[in-house]
Amino acid sequence: MINEKEQKKLIIEIGKKLWQKGFVASNDGNISVRLNNEEILTTPTGVSKGFMTEEMIIKMKLNGEIINLNGKFKPSSEVKMHIEVYRQRPDVNAIVHSHPPYATSFSVSGIPLNKNILPEAVLFLGAVPLAKYGTPSTNEVPDSLVPHLKTSDAILLENHGSITVGIDLISAYHKTETLEHFAAIYHHAIQLGNVNSIAEEKVQELIELRRKMNLPGKVLIKTRNGDVQL
Repeated sequence: MINEKEQKKLIIEIGKKLWQKGFVASNDGNISVRLNNEEILTTPTGVSKGFMTEEMIIKMKLNGEIINLNGKFKPSSEVKMHIEVYRQRPDVNAIVHSHPPYATSFSVSGIPLNKNILPEAVLFLGAVPLAKYGTPSTNEVPDSLVPHLKTSDAILLENHGSITVGIDLISAYHKTETLEHFAAIYHHAIQLGNVNSIAEEKVQELIELRRKMNLPGKVLIKTRNGDVQL
């Protein structure tokens, strides 16, 4: 049984971490948690993720109907993106959307993070795809995610930011941290003039390791012999 009050506290904690790490600025980003098959909690629009309180967190149905609304606080227009993810992925119970600088730089450059350069990134993220640009608050954004949701738990949003999903909020947040760490190291390696990918046989070992670990979620790992879906 999911404790609604505890999930609100966790949303606030994760929001502060996103803000403190510079993964969001001002009122950017949004977070949500699935309570059950019909209801979610989501962050309000127009509020910094570093300064949220429990009464600001909004409860709503997956059909878009708002269950509780406290004063002026309303859900982000980007909640459409979260709802579509929950519809497409019954295994997902939490979503983090943010603008981590290095990962977002790759999204602005039109470069997916699909190189096998860090073991942890291969295991927990796989090849991070780039979703086609969509105007925020429109259905273009959720529509752009659909082709990638069945294969990836972390997606770059072209000229926008990133979205990570998980079986719970901690899992979804950790994927955002891993994504930004991966992007930062990749960026630095480019500046140094060489990006050394993991040898193919070692990538295969990582594939087998993930299978043995039986990790939840979806990753797509690119190999010389084609893509491997795990």
